[in-house]
Amino acid sequence: MASDLHCHTKISDGSMGIEELIAVAKRRGLTAISVTDHDTPAAATRAVIIGRRQELQVIHGVELSTIDTQRGNKAHLLCYLCDTPDRLEQICRRTNESRRKAAMAMIRKVMRYYPITPDLIVKCATGSTNIYKQHIMHALMDAGYADSIYGELYDKLFSPESGSALVPVEYPDPREVLELIHSAGGIAVLAHPAAYHNEALLEELTAVGLDGVEVWHPDHSETDAARLLAYAQENGLLATGGSDFHGMYTAKIRPLGSTACPDECVTALLAYKEKRKRKNA
Repeated sequence: MASDLHCHTKISDGSMGIEELIAVAKRRGLTAISVTDHDTPAAATRAVIIGRRQELQVIHGVELSTIDTQRGNKAHLLCYLCDTPDRLEQICRRTNESRRKAAMAMIRKVMRYYPITPDLIVKCATGSTNIYKQHIMHALMDAGYADSIYGELYDKLFSPESGSALVPVEYPDPREVLELIHSAGGIAVLAHPAAYHNEALLEELTAVGLDGVEVWHPDHSETDAARLLAYAQENGLLATGGSDFHGMYTAKIRPLGSTACPDECVTALLAYKEKRKRKNA
């Protein structure tokens, strides 16, 4: 059996609700999942309760967005099994406010070229804590200007290199976020480091207390996964993995559980958490 420790719902930039996600996970035969929405623990808290009701193990999680300013690369930190999610609220609010301002600016730019309405975009973002590029593209699909979320129009509008409507979001420093995760009693795991070219950052964060690294991810090759697993073992880090599930809001087909981690990783994660609890008691 296997577990998917990287899943998103409608509360951030996924297309599936919490209940549906848990139902599909059960149907898929997964042992455990973690709901790791971007910059909000709200879905995870609800998912743990619903999972308990549906007899599926749900690991509390959140994916926190950061920027490695030294190299100019995005970096995401997964926070698992947080004791006090309230301590993450301020940094989540800060990131989401920046994301909201960027979204409003992107919507204004898109509306110069395409006669869609803000109401149509808001409708596509119903249930989310914010408006993401995927929601804008969904509205453009509904209006008949695109036949997919990702493709030629997405690249024209939102390509990092030349997107005519792209407005960057301001993110905090990964070291600040790592410290915050620990202060909230969470376990900090660097997400998809090979995909975001975070190898140097991985070494730097390991030196200041990083707990784990995401080894298995759909954007990691077998070589990447083998190298990261070896790194985790050599440095005493937890190894995690998941599909980075977003439902229909994804550039490549990646069903829930299509990339997963062995159940031993969940056992190790829970044991690590228990050991830290005893140490801090």
